[in-house]
Amino acid sequence: MKKYILDLTVASADRLHQRYVLLKLTHRERLPEMLPGQFVEVRVDGSPSTFLRRPISINFVDKEKNELWLLVATVGDGTRRLGELQPGDTLNCVLPLGNPFTLHASPVSFHPLLVGGGVGVAPLLYLGAELKRMGFEPTFLLGARTKNDLLMLDEFEKYGRVLITTEDGSEGERGFVTQHSALQQEHFDFIQTCGPTPMMKAVARYARETETECEASLENLMACGLGACLCCVEKTTEGNLCVCKEGPVFNIKRLLWQS
Repeated sequence: MKKYILDLTVASADRLHQRYVLLKLTHRERLPEMLPGQFVEVRVDGSPSTFLRRPISINFVDKEKNELWLLVATVGDGTRRLGELQPGDTLNCVLPLGNPFTLHASPVSFHPLLVGGGVGVAPLLYLGAELKRMGFEPTFLLGARTKNDLLMLDEFEKYGRVLITTEDGSEGERGFVTQHSALQQEHFDFIQTCGPTPMMKAVARYARETETECEASLENLMACGLGACLCCVEKTTEGNLCVCKEGPVFNIKRLLWQS
């Protein structure tokens, strides 16, 4: 896909949590096509310690409003600066980058499971919306430490059934996502996941044990987004690959995840 460098305008900036901000960006012209699982590299202005762009997953694309949504975890100086953006501000973005999740042209009976944890839930919203548009009924399985860490549940509920686990049991079932009872009681045709690496490895183990096809969106450190800096290399069955260029979405069969 063609890549663009665009100055996008902040339409709104909503703090969803003390650590998370939802930026909705727009442009005077129609935004380019973007697919679920792709990401953007944003330039952080005004931060003396942030020299490289920051990769942010595409959270959602509202085609009617011509908006791109980015869910930003404010964990360092660069992302904290992004969290301070106000409506009317400009954010320079390179987009769209990376390879997307697979969108299967399958029968209506196809039952996809989308598993996310932490800020890794971000790309699953757009993925779920596209699956819904294609006529499928995705199930979201979202995990967090506590109910206060759950993000955008009202948005996820627009596109499918939402199952929840929290480590303290304050919402949904107690435990990790791979301990949810639905995984033992139901059949899923395809699993797509994004979140902390230990969580994704556990999801991958479940997928292998149940012989379920599975894709994972890796969150390796990505500095350039073009495969030039080699910061995001992942060992795979095909050798060392740059996650930003060959991923971030990989079928787990290509990953050397055995634990």
